[in-house]
Amino acid sequence: MGVIDNKNKPSKRVRLEDIARQCGVSMSSVSRALAGEKGVRPEIRAQVIEAARATNYVVPASIAGRKIILAASSVAMIDYVRNQFTFHVMEGLNARAKSLGVEIITQPIGNQADDMSMLKRASAEEDVAGFLFLTLDDEDLLALTSKLAKPVVLINSDDPLMRLSSVTPCNRSASRMATEYLTRLGHSQILFLMRRGRRTIERRFEGWRDALLHEGHTDVADLAVEVEDWLPELAANAIAKRIERNGLDFTAVLAAGDSLAVGAMLGLERKGFRVPGDVSVMGMDDLPQAAFYNPPLSTIHIPMHEIGAAAIDLLLSNLGKFAGPPRRVELACHIVERQSTAIFAPTT
Repeated sequence: MGVIDNKNKPSKRVRLEDIARQCGVSMSSVSRALAGEKGVRPEIRAQVIEAARATNYVVPASIAGRKIILAASSVAMIDYVRNQFTFHVMEGLNARAKSLGVEIITQPIGNQADDMSMLKRASAEEDVAGFLFLTLDDEDLLALTSKLAKPVVLINSDDPLMRLSSVTPCNRSASRMATEYLTRLGHSQILFLMRRGRRTIERRFEGWRDALLHEGHTDVADLAVEVEDWLPELAANAIAKRIERNGLDFTAVLAAGDSLAVGAMLGLERKGFRVPGDVSVMGMDDLPQAAFYNPPLSTIHIPMHEIGAAAIDLLLSNLGKFAGPPRRVELACHIVERQSTAIFAPTT
């Protein structure tokens, strides 16, 4: 049997996440270790450097002293004021940028023609490393964005055609996890309260639907309740109207966001029902205020800070001549059990 010569075979380019996976640490830890930054334990730094050396990892060019343009959609800016999800993502993003010595320039985007002209001009500037687009779903704008001359990473959104890299929570698995948690508590009639329109929210809808179909539901359409905005008052009205129309034909509510879960609890209270005594309510996001509602809200924790940090790491890995194809990074979520959910005990 002959000896296989690997020297002349093309090798797969090792990425930052490959090193992270091999060492069992985060991408940000790998990036800091390779950059010689503080905050990494010596044994971890040595392990990362050895793994990089062994796999011939190509360290991307440093972006210290350069700029990243953060283009925030109108949806992101509204959320920043209302629900704070965007605020916490940006906290993680800014902390990571500071550790790398990078300046973040925030640019709201609204008018396609004017804003894209500005971004194209920025992409020609040498000190601009790339672009981060926050909560962007507009198909036409995505197509234009994919033509920018510098790397682009989407945050809290994705490109259906995979022209652009993106970082999101794993919305579909998170929603399925929440639904399965409620079914383990004995609930089978689980409403899904949502505002449609964004792909990330559609993934949450799909996860809820997946779990109910797996439990034997043949038609879940009547269990989906839609509202026109993320305001708690609209959610409260939607729940109250359903009870007026159908009676209490559900035992649990899974809301696509914490603000809607708060509205669901208000609507149930107005109709004389207790949470979780009569109906369990669960949110998604785990915003800091969720622990202080009455009752404290069971929810899915979305790693908001980590989304922001991972977006910069992904952008960093796309710099230079060795940049690979666009990638979709999804971060795992987990359940936070509080007092708004309980075992379902049917009355006899």
